[in-house]
Amino acid sequence: MTTRSIVFPIYRNQANIPSLLRAVADFHSRYQGDIEFVFVIDGSPDESGPLLVKELKGSGYDYKIIFHSRNFGSFTAIRTGLEHASGDQVAAMAADLQEPPELIVEFFSKLEKDEADVVFGQRTGRSDPPLTKFLSRAFWSAYRRVVLPSMPSGGVDIFACNRQVLEAILSIEEPNSSLVIQLFWVGFRREFVPYRRREREHGTSAWGMARRFRYMMDSIFSFSDFPIMLTLWVGFAGCVLSLLFAVVTVIARLLGNIDPAGYTTLVLLITGFGSASLLVQGILGCYLWRAVENTKSRPLRIISRVVDGTAK
Repeated sequence: MTTRSIVFPIYRNQANIPSLLRAVADFHSRYQGDIEFVFVIDGSPDESGPLLVKELKGSGYDYKIIFHSRNFGSFTAIRTGLEHASGDQVAAMAADLQEPPELIVEFFSKLEKDEADVVFGQRTGRSDPPLTKFLSRAFWSAYRRVVLPSMPSGGVDIFACNRQVLEAILSIEEPNSSLVIQLFWVGFRREFVPYRRREREHGTSAWGMARRFRYMMDSIFSFSDFPIMLTLWVGFAGCVLSLLFAVVTVIARLLGNIDPAGYTTLVLLITGFGSASLLVQGILGCYLWRAVENTKSRPLRIISRVVDGTAK
């Protein structure tokens, strides 16, 4: 068993492979070969996988290249890498290198000194277009308010943990969940290392707003009762308002101040309560769907191929 492992989820990263391999070479040199690299090709439609297989063959590195049968998502890819990592300390980072590789060195240093069980990178700034910055800030602000107040304001994209935390994470087998929230949920000693996110050198990120929204929904419905409690209190407020409305209506009727037609009021009430009912059914449906998904016992992902380059 090696001391350290790094997991790289790979999706549409062909243009980044040369830069990634240079970073891998630096890691290998720094730790004198006592490090393992796990690349998970998450159904990438480009030549990222074949290129890695070609370039790493005969490199002398300890590595594994794992191919998913299709795209299952970056966090599922990271989990696959964690399952196949053999190091006592395991880190995960994106292949686009927007998070500086030096962070991993600092993560491993803290773990080796036993200063923490899990270490996160905490963004203090980012070299992205203004619109991307605004949307990201809005996303993580809502995330902290609704899901996890202890989440850093810039979110978490990179982390490292020891074997104890890793085994705790792998014991959780929930589909449609959030790996990052799981890392917070299991507890243990945490440390945060500040950094500034670098500008992306090649290509565009596949982490769009649709994926962010799905990620937030998975986090909310898996780790928060906020929607249910919100529905409960809105329903309670609606009952109170309905009672007050009924009292006012009866009094006004007795005083002869109500037009018998009442068409507008009736339409508004039907529309409002009908929409509210559909909303509540949608919220309950999301929870029920996830409960059903957990009973199906489907694999979280399917692996089609593994290239084991472990040095003998």
